[in-house]
Amino acid sequence: MSNKKSQINLLNHSEAKVKLFGDYIQKYLNIICNDGYTKAIHIVDLFCGPGVYENGGEGSPVIALKKVKQTYYQFIDKRVVKSPKIHCHFNDIDQDRIKTLDNHIKENKLHYPNFGTLNLVNKDYLEIVEELPNKFKKFKDTKAFVFIDPFGYKEIKAEHILNLLDCDNNAEVLLWLPIQFMYRFSKAGTPDVLENFNTQLGIDKNKLKNEWEYIRSLKEGFQDFIGNNYFVDSFTLKKEENTVFCLFFFSSHIRGYEKMLETKWDIDTEQGRGWKYNSNQSTLFSVLETNRLEDLLLCYLKEGRTNGEIYEYTLRQGFLPKHSTQILKKLQSDNRLDLSKEDNSKIRKGAFYINYKEYKEYFNKLTIKLK
Repeated sequence: MSNKKSQINLLNHSEAKVKLFGDYIQKYLNIICNDGYTKAIHIVDLFCGPGVYENGGEGSPVIALKKVKQTYYQFIDKRVVKSPKIHCHFNDIDQDRIKTLDNHIKENKLHYPNFGTLNLVNKDYLEIVEELPNKFKKFKDTKAFVFIDPFGYKEIKAEHILNLLDCDNNAEVLLWLPIQFMYRFSKAGTPDVLENFNTQLGIDKNKLKNEWEYIRSLKEGFQDFIGNNYFVDSFTLKKEENTVFCLFFFSSHIRGYEKMLETKWDIDTEQGRGWKYNSNQSTLFSVLETNRLEDLLLCYLKEGRTNGEIYEYTLRQGFLPKHSTQILKKLQSDNRLDLSKEDNSKIRKGAFYINYKEYKEYFNKLTIKLK
């Protein structure tokens, strides 16, 4: 087993990463277990690690199992109607890590068969990531969440993400990348594997000025590669000025995407951007910028847009519906909006219908345009 500090101890930025993972998994399970039609949920961790670290930190598989257990006893076990089974699949190429995880699960009674199946796998990432899409396509009425947390970046390819998403089971993917290493190597002495990765996503390394531009370019590149039927967003974790990591979230369903954005904004209430480590305090967020969403909406609303279009546009920019609603209320109070309802009924002040329910059922209920 490698003796890298990050592999034997759960470091601060990794703890923040696992918190985001755990908070989202809890929301994800709560929604899916209550949707009334999903028969099974698959949680897949492709680089699971030992689950527990020498400094007492808990990794993603242990957090996932705790969330499954909590969900089962809070919701599923009390129901008369049948609820979905939650199947957990944990993979690591290192047999010692899998053995440590297995022992920890048994010693702490983290899993019981009535939750669903528990599969501990010892395979190479490239082998298992190519197997999963075909397995997913055979499932009926299922959802899947795949966590990809590699020790580097050399094996990761954009088509892996697309293949996982391009299934009928509404899969979602959370990908962790060591941005500061990738950016540094992109600027000088770029390895062939990183050169190919950047080229595949349409990234011109000569135009990159810093890690933040690289993250934006990666997000845009991923979005272009997977297409607009899917959603992608990022969450940065900054330990030091030049130590930046990033989680990229991919979803085939806009509702799941919105829930991940909510989790982001719960952690970073200023900008939904990310987590920053400081030795004097556990969390510190960047100074609030000018309202980027307001600038975006002022441009977007030069043409008439429906409530459904604004809902989707807001999420794709990394913001929540409530943020757009706040801005629209201000614009309305300044008499800067033209509003018209599809059924020509009376328009209630402050009601813009920017939410998932209206998006799904009444996409064109209201049209909004800047005067």
